[in-house]
Amino acid sequence: MARLRSVIAVAAGFGAGAIPFSNIVARRRAGVDLRTVGNGTVSGSGLYAVAGTGPLIAVGLLELAKGAIGPLLAGRHHPGAAALAGGAAVIGHNWSPVLGGAGGRGISPAIGALLVTAPVGSGVLVAGLALGKMAGETAIGSFVADVILVPVVARVHGRAGRIAASAVLAPIVAKRLMGNAPPRRPGASVYLNRLLLDRDTRDKPSGDRPREATN
Repeated sequence: MARLRSVIAVAAGFGAGAIPFSNIVARRRAGVDLRTVGNGTVSGSGLYAVAGTGPLIAVGLLELAKGAIGPLLAGRHHPGAAALAGGAAVIGHNWSPVLGGAGGRGISPAIGALLVTAPVGSGVLVAGLALGKMAGETAIGSFVADVILVPVVARVHGRAGRIAASAVLAPIVAKRLMGNAPPRRPGASVYLNRLLLDRDTRDKPSGDRPREATN
């Protein structure tokens, strides 16, 4: 029975994560497929650009909720399954089958999952976003949060927290490196820029620049 519950939790986590709320709302409110505008990332920032603040807030809450569903189904007495369910939500979000494998960067569902499994981890990710936004480089703030996430969570929540944080962090880092498409000019510098800045070059993308793998 416990094994079945774990399987259901992981499957539910992936299924919930795969629902592209940002893209659904962007299409309904503005007739826009977020995969075809800006940097091609299906994200809250893309939604805000085409639909404004109200839809962004509503979708933000849904994105948090979809990360929490799987871990909640797994329950506190099954931390390993809860961690896997949280990671599955991020994977579903980042590579949604509904979008043909496209998606976002997984931070919102990761925050939602960690609210259930390791709340301090949610604080770390939110702080990284906030500090990065204040500094004018959200990607670097997120990267710093990624670096300290597992050690901080492990110190506060122990082994179970470390596993939960690692489960959501792995697909976040993988998506940053993979981007929205293969790099035009593969090389170590491109992947370093993707890891640190979440884009292929050090220059910030402009509105008229061809799409790159960013945010």
